[in-house]
Amino acid sequence: MNIKSYLKKILTYNEPNQYNYNLSQTQISNNLIPENKINDKISNNLQENIDYLTVKYNILINSDIASRSLNINLKGKQYSAFILYIDGMVDSNIVNSSILKPLMLKNRTNTDTDTNKIVNNEKDLNKVKSNNLNIKDLIYNSLLPQNSIKVSKDFEEVITYINSGFTILLVDTISEAYCIEAKGYKTRNISSPMNEVVIRGPQEAFVEDLRTNTSMIRRIVNNENLIIEQTTVGNVNKTKVGICYMSNITNEDLVNEVKYRINNLDIDAITSSGHLEHLIQDSDSTLFPQVLATERSDRTCNNLLQGRVAILVDGAPTALIVPAVFIDFLASPEDSNLKYQYSNLVKLIRGIAFFIAVFLPGFYAAITTYHQELIPSDLIFAISAGRTRNSFPCII
Repeated sequence: MNIKSYLKKILTYNEPNQYNYNLSQTQISNNLIPENKINDKISNNLQENIDYLTVKYNILINSDIASRSLNINLKGKQYSAFILYIDGMVDSNIVNSSILKPLMLKNRTNTDTDTNKIVNNEKDLNKVKSNNLNIKDLIYNSLLPQNSIKVSKDFEEVITYINSGFTILLVDTISEAYCIEAKGYKTRNISSPMNEVVIRGPQEAFVEDLRTNTSMIRRIVNNENLIIEQTTVGNVNKTKVGICYMSNITNEDLVNEVKYRINNLDIDAITSSGHLEHLIQDSDSTLFPQVLATERSDRTCNNLLQGRVAILVDGAPTALIVPAVFIDFLASPEDSNLKYQYSNLVKLIRGIAFFIAVFLPGFYAAITTYHQELIPSDLIFAISAGRTRNSFPCII
């Protein structure tokens, strides 16, 4: 093998071996669902819905997928029901008190067969007289005392809710799923910043939970014009991403550009804000950063009030601020707590220090190697004495 072939082998991408296999066919072979009956829409047959979720989540082998079959009373009739959630992401106390207890225990709402007792107006009276009582509305309005409930007819949307920590309720004869928010997974408490430490100012840093981070921003920016939109990125893991901006301050073209770049990412998964930063920045060829990353909620809010856009990624304790200019990387969160004269002086010192750090090594190498006559005699003798004990040239 010559050198050219060897370098090509180690530096270029080689297609992996192709194997023919089909996981879905293995799942279907369990005879849970016939292949021609797989449908992404929720059926009014409860058993078909249970079989679909059993296949999708491999309930027979997945240890953290919890499910429960139950019977509920609705106006003197019993209906079969089924709940499913991911253990560890759901608060079991909420499931017991807000879902199972209202549905399974007998009460006036689900056992009283005299439908006239729930009539509130003439429209409801006509509905009762025509024997057309809506069981779906009864469950939604009377039997689920939870503040956040979504109703979905599509399994794809239902699976997204399950993966986000929702509990799913399916009832026989109803072709809809009740997605009940009962999140209860453990998150890290709000702590002090580790990298952007200041003496004056708030001592709160972002955490890995997206909703906690948005609440921190809401507390500081106490204004109804603050918009926090949520989207998902990734074809596999569907990571939640929050786009924050002030509707009355931020340029609309900037907001549309941010939305366009995020919503048009064709990628399997992102696991951090740094990963998203590389995907939405203008150019990968420059060595300078183009997006400002910060762990401080107050700094994020200051940039929002200046008309910029903040991007939050679920699972990442860092906010991305766009657009970013050079002076942003020389500024400190402490500057906003100081008088402007001292703040500007500190920024000037940082700028001078930056140019010294960048250009001084090259200037020293050029002077000592090619222009020794510019160096004072005493200094050049000291440099020469140091060179005699070192066999490496100045550039090394």
